[in-house]
Amino acid sequence: MDRTRADTQQADGAPSRRQLLSAVGAVGVAGLSGCIGTDLLFGDGTEFNAEAAIVADASLSETGYEEYQRTTFDITRTYEAAGQQREVRVTNQLAEYDRAIEILGQRLQGAIFTVLSTPKVDILGRTFNPIGEMETDELVAELQSRYEQIRSVQRDSTRTQTVLGQTVEVTRYRAEAQPTDFNFTVDLTLHVTAAIDAGDDFVVCLGAHPRLIDETDTVNELLGGVEHLG
Repeated sequence: MDRTRADTQQADGAPSRRQLLSAVGAVGVAGLSGCIGTDLLFGDGTEFNAEAAIVADASLSETGYEEYQRTTFDITRTYEAAGQQREVRVTNQLAEYDRAIEILGQRLQGAIFTVLSTPKVDILGRTFNPIGEMETDELVAELQSRYEQIRSVQRDSTRTQTVLGQTVEVTRYRAEAQPTDFNFTVDLTLHVTAAIDAGDDFVVCLGAHPRLIDETDTVNELLGGVEHLG
């Protein structure tokens, strides 16, 4: 049974895409407020805008994934130092993809792949976006802290893939998710990349699917098809 593209809880109990994908977006800006220092006091205001990162059409066609939506979201912070205040705006880009899968004879929108592009926040030669220094375990910890339904996260395996022309570490995790308003859990597999240098931005990719299926080869194909539009 096909699911509609609604930002609601799915009737079969699988975690809704919007809940999970929103949590991924939160990872990209986690910790910025604690890491930006007084160098931002130069000028009247500071803006940092990420260029979009997407999956090429050829890879989508090969894997059967479809674009769900692209989202631009801003984070604005006001900082004070030496009696001065400055506003900092960071614009992030999130591209979201999904694919219908078949489990026990039912068609579900259960497999997702996301690409986050977040600016480095480079000022006077210093990078203030902590995502560039975070290991995949730290990224997953941030995800878990912002999406309380994800729990029992355990590292499963690590591999390398070529993404944006670079050799990138990809870590696979086992996890459980308890959908809102349901009293049972769904076993998940997560695939998370370390931050990828993309000019003025960092790119992070995440795939998620039920553990009943193995999407590793498919995720690898999608990773190889990531493009940065900067």
